[in-house]
Amino acid sequence: MLEVISPAALSGKIQTPSQARKAAEEFEGMFLSTLLETMFSGLETDGPFGGGNSEEMYRSMMVQEYGKAITASGGIGISDVLERQLLSLQEI
Repeated sequence: MLEVISPAALSGKIQTPSQARKAAEEFEGMFLSTLLETMFSGLETDGPFGGGNSEEMYRSMMVQEYGKAITASGGIGISDVLERQLLSLQEI
């Protein structure tokens, strides 16, 4: 699973608090997607319409969207801590 992260976050040049917040939320969404991917990997899909390559692809996309949705609704607190850390590191 590959998630696109903003160029500012990759270059380490976060210049404003809003950029720091966005980078922190992107990281939390990616972290939650990885966590959920592990959780969903053990589910069996039987039946006439279950399984196959298409289901694997769509499940991956669904899990990414779950991670983004959880982050958008408040997340688990990683983005708050990461945002503070990013901003404090720039003050040095």
